[in-house]
Amino acid sequence: MKRIDLFVFIGVVLFFAPFFLFDSVYDWYINFNSSYPLIMAFIKFFILATFGESLGLRIKNGVYNAPGFGLLPRAIVWGFLGMWIAIAMGIFKIGVPAYLAKFSIFESMEAAMSGPLTWMKLLGAFCISLMMNTAFAPVFMTFHKMTDTHIANCNGKLSFLYTPVNFGKIISELNWNVQWNFVFKKTIPFFWIPAHTITFILPAEFQVLFAALLGVALGLILSIAALKK
Repeated sequence: MKRIDLFVFIGVVLFFAPFFLFDSVYDWYINFNSSYPLIMAFIKFFILATFGESLGLRIKNGVYNAPGFGLLPRAIVWGFLGMWIAIAMGIFKIGVPAYLAKFSIFESMEAAMSGPLTWMKLLGAFCISLMMNTAFAPVFMTFHKMTDTHIANCNGKLSFLYTPVNFGKIISELNWNVQWNFVFKKTIPFFWIPAHTITFILPAEFQVLFAALLGVALGLILSIAALKK
């Protein structure tokens, strides 16, 4: 372990400690998250998902940041993607149980999702995760890969914000072998569907936070995918 790893570990502990040690900080989070969910989603993904990518770079290249990596540009993109994810989660967690409740076997699912953990709630969380990760996740993952490529093409500079994006060229040059055989075919069924099943079991105020924490896992997945090239 390098000295920088120790500093990063201490930084992570100091960042999360106030939420566990001080009720006022925890209450502030709950209230702010309830009043401004999209702003909080931006902040969560801006920090946590970006840290996940930085951690992935540490595993792959031995450093947390590097020339051309574009840590701040990636954080900005993650912030807005976090808002997109929060909206998608809201749509799927309301829509899927509402639709399935039309069938008599699932008629108690809507009520179960806001109650204590039961087999029906677990089934509902799985169905929400299944639909979100098969309908939304592939599009999201592909778009995220395209934004990463655009940032790399801009040498990790903030000029990516106003540089025209050649989506056609970027999408045609993606490594679809890795995207399909690893990112889609392996991470979605074996990681994201189970992980987001847990997400939708949690209380509503922690679901987006947990999804953002999964961004750390995403950083590891992206580093593995990059190594597979």
